[in-house]
Amino acid sequence: MSALTLTPRALYEEVAEQLRQRIYRRDLAPGSWIDELKIAQEFGISRTPLREALKVLAAEGLVTMKVRRGAYVTEMSDKDLRDVYHLLSLLESDAAAVVAERATPDQLQALEALHAELEQAVNERETFFAVNERFHMLLLELADSRWRSQMVADLRKVMKLNRHHSLFKEGRIADSLQEHRAILAALQARDAARTRQAMASHFAQGLVAAT
Repeated sequence: MSALTLTPRALYEEVAEQLRQRIYRRDLAPGSWIDELKIAQEFGISRTPLREALKVLAAEGLVTMKVRRGAYVTEMSDKDLRDVYHLLSLLESDAAAVVAERATPDQLQALEALHAELEQAVNERETFFAVNERFHMLLLELADSRWRSQMVADLRKVMKLNRHHSLFKEGRIADSLQEHRAILAALQARDAARTRQAMASHFAQGLVAAT
């Protein structure tokens, strides 16, 4: 790989993003040691921006720093997974209920358009995963709470450590799509309580598939 070039973002942020994507792809597997010297040489950078990048990833929960042992890709325990799903369920169910009550016709149409993309992506797992995330993040954007959005964004980064054991499980995409249909129908009905329950059920089923 050629040396990274500096963009308007700080170099350590570029390095963090490169490593983040490797973790998501499992090029860097959960529990694996991150060889700082090797990666610094590969990227053509000093170890200073690499260490700053690792601090970013550690703050996100993707990397675990061990005293005198270096950085490791975080491994999620069953409890970690349950905790992440529980918190996401609370935050996103609340956001969905807010959107059911307050969304404008144009905003609801934007959600409908994303759901239509989801329907079309049912046989493309990577695309389905990406569109699914866009739908959830749009709901959060429309609910208009930057603190909730930030918490969810951080939790979703950690959740991706386990994505190959949840959404990619056999039959899970079809089930997830059906759950999204229920969420959208509740949103269209402007029924906040029903929307909240549909989103909570979506996360409950996702956790079952992930464990």
